[in-house]
Amino acid sequence: MKKINCLIFISLIIQSSTAQNSRFVTEGRIEFERKINLHSQISGDGLWQDEYKKALPKFQTNYFNLLFSNNKTLYKPGREVAENNKINNWWALPAQDNIIYTDLDKQQSISEKNLFEKYFLITDSTRKISWKITDERKTIAGFECRRANAIIMDSIYVVAFYTDEIITPGGPESFTGLPGMILGVALPHEHITWFATKLISIPVKETDFKIPVKGKKMNSAALKESLKESFSDWGKYADPFKKAALL
Repeated sequence: MKKINCLIFISLIIQSSTAQNSRFVTEGRIEFERKINLHSQISGDGLWQDEYKKALPKFQTNYFNLLFSNNKTLYKPGREVAENNKINNWWALPAQDNIIYTDLDKQQSISEKNLFEKYFLITDSTRKISWKITDERKTIAGFECRRANAIIMDSIYVVAFYTDEIITPGGPESFTGLPGMILGVALPHEHITWFATKLISIPVKETDFKIPVKGKKMNSAALKESLKESFSDWGKYADPFKKAALL
């Protein structure tokens, strides 16, 4: 009996120590690195395709910052990458400078998107994503994350990794809805990834969330119709651009 009581006592000490060492973050700034495989956008085999691939770097990298506090987030462009100046704008997908404010309590997002030199201000409810959480785990930016899978926009397969050590259930772009912060997203068939590189613990004030105001006002459905009309003559070549704009 004494041995059992001793084991219980030791177990309680370990649990208490673990709880004390656990971190639960409620505010700060996360840097995300977004990588796009540009070569994957050049379909087919031929001389001109090979020449374009030689002229382009295989990957384009952009950085974004996600400011968060409790149930509010602001996603916007971060530090610049000099190599991107060498990439012809023709191959640059939309969403290079998205600004997205999300109020998770109200389930509302306001997005400022620059699509081929035209600005759109999208106000809508947050995207409903039917996540399937798995047992796979991955460490990202020092946080243990758990994998979840989903399908969005009817056909885009999404792999996400979230941590419950960051309380805010947000993420990069419009990815939300998991029990913690999403620190990694991969769209395998679209050849795009977002992964957190670091978290900076800083106090965040209400005034830091500067809500986007620039652009033609509409909702997501209206944007989709506008893109359909704009790209009506592009055929299948429009698909990567439309998908990137609607993410």
